[in-house]
Amino acid sequence: MLAALDHVQLAAPPGTENALRAFYTGALGMTEIPKPPALAARGGCWFRAGAVHLHLGAEHDFRPAKKAHPGLRVTGIDALAARVTAHGAPVTWDDDLPGHRRFYSEDPVGNRLEFLQPH
Repeated sequence: MLAALDHVQLAAPPGTENALRAFYTGALGMTEIPKPPALAARGGCWFRAGAVHLHLGAEHDFRPAKKAHPGLRVTGIDALAARVTAHGAPVTWDDDLPGHRRFYSEDPVGNRLEFLQPH
């Protein structure tokens, strides 16, 4: 039986770890967590904020996820949108989900991200 979602894995081109670190720690306020040594050799980086875990794995034939995305529930959505914008990422507000405020953005390698806050 399923008990919980452990993490979401997104792909990134090899060698983009520093840009990912700047965005996920700076713009989103996440903490980088060390990868196990055997996995660290593959590249990429892992992040968390509370129970939310995002893994960015290096993929040589990388194509950013433009439709598939994690939906990240947040508090203080306006302040987060301002932080994301200040880090140079786009913020596109969307009013189509009843009972929520939400926006879409992209990480530095073009992966789609959704941020939502219930009313």
